[in-house]
Amino acid sequence: MLKAQSGVLRGRVDWCTLGGLVLAFAGILGGLILEGGRIQDVAQITAAAIVLGGTFGAVLISKPYSAVRNALVRLPEVLFPGQEPDVNKVMDNLIVLARQVRRVGIASLEEEAQKTDEPFLRKALGIAADGVDSRELRRIMELELEAEQKRIESDASVFEAAGGYSPTIGIIGAVLGLIQVMKHLDRLEEVGRGIAVAFVATVYGVALANILLLPIAAKIQSRGSKLIEFRELLLAGVLAIAAGTNPRLIQPQLDAYRSQPRRTEERGPNVIKVEKVAQIG
Repeated sequence: MLKAQSGVLRGRVDWCTLGGLVLAFAGILGGLILEGGRIQDVAQITAAAIVLGGTFGAVLISKPYSAVRNALVRLPEVLFPGQEPDVNKVMDNLIVLARQVRRVGIASLEEEAQKTDEPFLRKALGIAADGVDSRELRRIMELELEAEQKRIESDASVFEAAGGYSPTIGIIGAVLGLIQVMKHLDRLEEVGRGIAVAFVATVYGVALANILLLPIAAKIQSRGSKLIEFRELLLAGVLAIAAGTNPRLIQPQLDAYRSQPRRTEERGPNVIKVEKVAQIG
């Protein structure tokens, strides 16, 4: 009934993120070309090595290896977030499950727990099926939510830290380039060109921070907030079901989480099932 609602499937491209990246780079490089510059003017391997190597090294110094590894594992989710759960469908399924429990008992939750791909819901249903007190169930699952929130914040903080170091590393790269320029002041015709090349590292550092690293951190936090909110909905539903609350009273409790108004023409098979159960009841 509640199968594959976790949104963990991969493959769906986040066109908003992809479009933002394309627009940002097109705007910057397009502006460079409009000003009479060339792509080759900012294509400096040395500057890229300084900024990328220095930034990544600073992050490794400031963060534990496990935090960096977990953040990198989460990185593909920024562009390929997978299918988002249908909140309205999940809520309708929870109502159906509440009616089922009132008819056949709390033990039926064990079977439903095995059908779901959402680990948080599977755990909550399994605990409820064991007859655990609602207060204890809430305490256990809220600890789970708190742990997930900390993991999200930890992953985002890695990219936030990198975004803070990157511009400064870019300045270091520019200073190193200027040092090399100062060594050749006897050839004044090359000084201007050398200064231009030196400041490419600054461009790399600032662009890396503000186009990639900091936006990635914000995206992880945004997606994490939606996940926590979705799991809070699941917890509210399971708690109400475990307490034996009348399904008609569960609906108003869950309406605060509904993503869009209920419309009869959009209802799927699960909602029809709810209506049939209501007629039986």
